[in-house]
Amino acid sequence: MKTAEPYAHTRIVLPCLFLTIFSLPAFAETNLNIAIQNARTACSGIDQSMHDMKVKAGINTAVTSVGTVAGGVALGTGIAKYSVDKEQSELANKVAKLIAEKSNIPIEKLEIADEAEFRDAIKRAVHSDASIASDIQKINELEKKSKTLGNVRTGTLAASTATNIAGTAIAATNKVDEGLEEKINKCIASIKELSNVKLAARIEKTADNNEIAIADKIINACRDYEYIDITPINKRALGAAVSSGIGIGTGVVGTITSAVSNTDNNRHNDKGYALNTTANVMAGASTAASATATIFNATQISAIKRVAYVAEVCEGALK
Repeated sequence: MKTAEPYAHTRIVLPCLFLTIFSLPAFAETNLNIAIQNARTACSGIDQSMHDMKVKAGINTAVTSVGTVAGGVALGTGIAKYSVDKEQSELANKVAKLIAEKSNIPIEKLEIADEAEFRDAIKRAVHSDASIASDIQKINELEKKSKTLGNVRTGTLAASTATNIAGTAIAATNKVDEGLEEKINKCIASIKELSNVKLAARIEKTADNNEIAIADKIINACRDYEYIDITPINKRALGAAVSSGIGIGTGVVGTITSAVSNTDNNRHNDKGYALNTTANVMAGASTAASATATIFNATQISAIKRVAYVAEVCEGALK
């Protein structure tokens, strides 16, 4: 039986020990490099996403601002139309009474008289009172003005509705989706891991100063992700979408009502007056909804900017 060579095991153990000892710095250095690369991968791309969101929020603010202005014009025009219609109605009643008096026709009969009788009554009245002709001319002018104002209100309400439709579409998509939220969370996790690996490397003195400096730069620039709140971004996107949706509903109703109230059949009867009032109410509601959506979009921009600033600083340090 062959005798075992004395200390033969040292030929296996000692080289392994030396290999382990002299490999520690390289192993730690590799770990730090890997952690740096992982952070660069995890934290890249957030800046571009936030930039796109900021642009969308800015566009939506501008769009809903236009809707607010258009709704305001519609409301102001509707109020002006109401005044014109009231003036025209009062003047028409005055003229009708004068015609009835000058023609010796009871006013209730005048109201149901056929066109020929009405023209004859006017001629007789004008012949006896020249001011009636002037009043009739003014009534015709007010009629044209009322119709024009009604058309302007209908058009601006339609424009306001269109901007609210666009605002709803933009707001519905301009939010932190699951993909972006997951990326931010991965970035936060990678920065924590980088901090741990850097600390170990510094204690064990297994990384050079340049690597430590790179790690510190990334950690200092990106760790603020942990302290920002992204929930206001989505809440304000929802608020803008809901407000624009309300603007769509009131705008559509207002546009249709305005158009119907401004037809020749409805402009001077009780139905027309009621529709005119409803159209004005809808114009006011649509304007208020657009204004609210604008506020939500403007405040969403400020929330996005806070995250975008961190993203910009972080990605600047990753280069």
